[in-house]
Parts: sequence; structure tokens; C-alpha cells
Amino acid sequence: MNIQKPVNSVLNLIGNTPLLEVTNIDTGPCKLFLKLESQNPGGSIKDRPAKYMIEDAEKNGKLFRGGLIIEATAGNTGIGLALIALLRGYKCLIVVPDKMAKEKIIHLEALGAEVIITRSDVEKGHPEYYADLAQSIADKNKGSLYINQFGNQANLNAHFEWTGPEILHQLSNKVDAFCAGVGTGGTITGVGKALKKINKNCDIILADPVGSILEPTFKTGIIPDHVGSWLVEGIGEDYIPPLLDLKIITHAYAISDKEAIDTCHLILKKEGVLAGSSSGTLISAAIKYCKEQNRPKNVVTLVCDTGNKYLKIYDKNWLVENKYN
Repeated sequence: MNIQKPVNSVLNLIGNTPLLEVTNIDTGPCKLFLKLESQNPGGSIKDRPAKYMIEDAEKNGKLFRGGLIIEATAGNTGIGLALIALLRGYKCLIVVPDKMAKEKIIHLEALGAEVIITRSDVEKGHPEYYADLAQSIADKNKGSLYINQFGNQANLNAHFEWTGPEILHQLSNKVDAFCAGVGTGGTITGVGKALKKINKNCDIILADPVGSILEPTFKTGIIPDHVGSWLVEGIGEDYIPPLLDLKIITHAYAISDKEAIDTCHLILKKEGVLAGSSSGTLISAAIKYCKEQNRPKNVVTLVCDTGNKYLKIYDKNWLVENKYN
């Protein structure tokens, strides 16, 4: 029996998340493992880079007690930052697009963060695009720190030095493929490089919402001039994030919102895991990859966050009204 000893801070509970083998869903010849990042204290994988980015800023003298942390986020990085800020004596201001789940905003405000909601129908470069707005607010607040997860190397390092090695340790270095989405690119690049350091033939699979430019860019080498829209939160982009190394990716799948939601229901009914909408995208892509293989492989993907933040996708009435049933 693996019984964890007491810790003296909730921040010490970040990481060391379980790996669950899928046993009740057809995964072809492969074994599919779910890394349950939903079990982090803030409820998502983003607790890891939040911790790394704040500690990096402290170490480099960019952040002092009582200072203001500013970030643009789909919510989960903001929750990780707000949790750490609360416990370490910082103020926190979070900018989120208006399509984000209400549960995330309530969580952020409960942690003491100031939340600014901006438009989700504008692209990078527009003053109301969430990252541009966060940067402009930081520029006006002297002494504040714009964390900028999209360009912050500590984000990538959290996954290269921590998440990736943790997965390798759990599977005795036997990892043949890893599937992730892209918000900042930190997870897929960081974990991918850590896994390829041990197994250079490890496949790195991009799971992308239909409408995002990343999967078509990978497939064709051409960045589309049209960006679609999608319901899934936190992954999919209208540009190539600076932390994303497209060269590391070997496979890519475009997953519709309906496929993602259906997969969330499947994982709950078959494996008992309540997952968020982006996890549905990842798991759907991972299952497709597994079924295409002709030999056994250990494949890992993420339950990026808990479905408690997206209960509408489990609401029968909402599903009928929005034609996802």
C-alpha cells in the first residue's frame, strides 16, 4: 500500500499524479494510460508550470512579496497562479476570454484573484485579445509581473524536468507514444523532449480541436488563413505559439467538439473518470492512434483537468439544446 505522508503545504501536493490504465475501452493492440493531472490541488496540469514560473520569477528577482502577478489564461493556469499567490502573499490579476467556463471564474475569484473577462471572437494582435490585453495592463502597472506562459521558458521546463520524467518513472522508461493538445505548447514540447531523450522513436501526437490552425499546419506545412471556432477550452490556436516545437510532432488528429464531449462521457461511463472537455479531445485522438497501430505500444495521454469545471457538457438538457446529444 502506497500511503502518502503528511505535508505542510497544499503546494507540496502538486505533481506525483496517478497513471490509470484504460481497461474497458477498445484501444487496439496498445495499452493506453491516462495521467490524472486533474488530481493536482488546483484541479489541472497547469499547477505545475504555475509553480515553476513563479519560483523562476522569485529566483530572478522579478517578483517580490506583495507584488502583482498578471496573466492571460483559459482559466487553469490562472487558478494555479492564484493558488500560489494566495499562499505566498502576492496579488493576482487574470484575463480570460468570455467563452471560458463560469466555474473557473468563480474558482479564481474565490482564490482572491481579480478577473477581467475579454472577447474570444478576436485574434492575436487585437487590443482585446486576452494575451494582448494582459500585456497592456502589465505595461500600465509599474512593478507588476506579466507571467506570459506563452513565451515563458519555465513553463516548458516544468514539463521537461518534471512531468515527463514522472511519466517515465511510472512506466519504467517504456513509453512509445504521448498525446497532448497545444495551448502554449509547453506540455507537448517539454514532455515530448523528455520522452524522446530516453526513446528517440517515441511518437508525439497532437490532439487539436477542429478549427484550430495547428493540425492543418502540421499536415500541410502551410498556416491556414482562416481560423474556426470551437467549444473545447484551453487548447487549439490561431497562431504558432513560441514554445511549440512542431518538429517534435509525429502524428496529428483534428477532433470535433462532439467527438471530445462523447469521449468525456465514454471515459466517465467506462473508466469512472470525470474529465474536462480538452481531455476528451486528447483521449479521442489517443484512441484513434492506438487503433491504427499494428503492434503493442505503451501510449500516454492526459486528463488535463477535472470535469467539475465543465459540468454543462454532462447536462442532458444542455446537450440536447446545443445538438451534442
